[in-house]
Amino acid sequence: MASADLRKELDCSICLSIYTDPVTLRCGHNFCRLCIDQVLDTQEGAGVYSCPECREEFQERPALQRNITLCNIVENFRSAQPDQEETGVFCTYCIHSPVPAVMSCLHCEASLCDNHLRVHSKSPEHVLCDPTTSLENRKCSVHRELYKYYCTVDSACICVSCSLAGDHQGHKVDTLDEASETKKQKLRNDLQELITKAEETEREVQSLQENKRNVHEKSSGVTERVTGLFRDLRRQLDDLEKRVLREVSRQEEQLSLALADFIQQLEIKKAELSRKMCHIEELCNMTDPLPVLQESHTGDLCDTEEGDKEDRERHDGRDLDVALISHTLHTGLSDITAGVTGGCIIQEATDISLDINTACNFVYISDDMKSISWSDISQNRPETAERFQLYYQVISRQSFSSGRHYWEVDVSKSEVWGVGMCYPSIDRRGEQSGIGDNNKSWCLFRHNNQFGVLHDRKGIRLPDNVSSNRVGIYLDYEAGRLSFYDLCDPIRHLHTPSLQTSLSPSMLHYG
Repeated sequence: MASADLRKELDCSICLSIYTDPVTLRCGHNFCRLCIDQVLDTQEGAGVYSCPECREEFQERPALQRNITLCNIVENFRSAQPDQEETGVFCTYCIHSPVPAVMSCLHCEASLCDNHLRVHSKSPEHVLCDPTTSLENRKCSVHRELYKYYCTVDSACICVSCSLAGDHQGHKVDTLDEASETKKQKLRNDLQELITKAEETEREVQSLQENKRNVHEKSSGVTERVTGLFRDLRRQLDDLEKRVLREVSRQEEQLSLALADFIQQLEIKKAELSRKMCHIEELCNMTDPLPVLQESHTGDLCDTEEGDKEDRERHDGRDLDVALISHTLHTGLSDITAGVTGGCIIQEATDISLDINTACNFVYISDDMKSISWSDISQNRPETAERFQLYYQVISRQSFSSGRHYWEVDVSKSEVWGVGMCYPSIDRRGEQSGIGDNNKSWCLFRHNNQFGVLHDRKGIRLPDNVSSNRVGIYLDYEAGRLSFYDLCDPIRHLHTPSLQTSLSPSMLHYG
């Protein structure tokens, strides 16, 4: 009995459950901290606060003091009776000691343990539910009757009297079970939608994770290629530097040897001239005329002057062959640049086969489906929606929806030609069906010995002629980049038109 009385003293008057973090107001009444906080929050707009128990008013929001003693009593009570705290609801009829309730009767407004449930009335008005301390919440606050119906108009639970009179009169009502099942079905549908969205989100996450892994792998591959490329570039540049410096050293050594030999010859000649100068000075200083006159003729001093002049001019004009050095340097750099262009920017050419089902009847296609030429004789191919009717053109079998691709075309046998790219939806009939004559294609062409790029019938003339017999086409699908190249040595970029990537084509065709 004492335990039951103690249990009642430990109930919060707001939530009717055992205290959780009990606090005390100035009036001395205790409540759960969360419960009294919520009550004070609702009173905040009124400008005055009051105790839910004794109605004592406070002009300012009262401070909440934690009741340490009551908190300790609650904790001790919980630890002493752990089984009874499984539901927190006790049998109303077990007055000697608290016994956990297994059901509550809405009609009796009482909770029942197993023993009292066995002898409880089985009549229909005695509605049983899970154990609860909030039996008042199951009754209409106006008529004090049990809720039995649900007003679908006002979305509210109502009693019998509410359905016959009052605000809900004439409204569509369902039984609680029907309304509950309807709501459960809606919740099941919502749950299914959420499950579907969760699965879609999971698939998107997995797809993004896969893309992330692909990006990482691709990045690692590109990083390795770039690192290898620059390592090779450094090696090639080092080799080129050594080769150019060897050429400079070779020329310097050759020139130095020639100049040293000529300097030695001049030193010998200078000594001979000094000797002759001294002898002449001696003759000039003699007082006796006879030795002077008997001296042999000195005119031979200038006999070799013409030859010496030629030697001096030949050696004075000797210098490093800068042109040869520059040629060695530029040739090496061109080779390196061509290697970089061929290995990094322009990848290995894709093998392309022509689609005979798209070829105009006046186009001849080789047996290997690799080359085309004009024909004055119709090939009598069947007319289909895919076939070009007006222009002498054909597109490839291959199509692409991603990645980087590169093609090379031999144009050496034609004075007039056009190569390019097109969307699959390009017209196959009429004047707009020519590659470059619409907004769905781009064409590099040669006509009247002039070169240009055509798109949507707007041409751009190229300033330089195509110097080689082969042209290259490079497509970076994701970047929306299309470039034309002259495959001379080194490769020369011709033009990069602007693609409208917002069109998001599903495929691109080579034409």
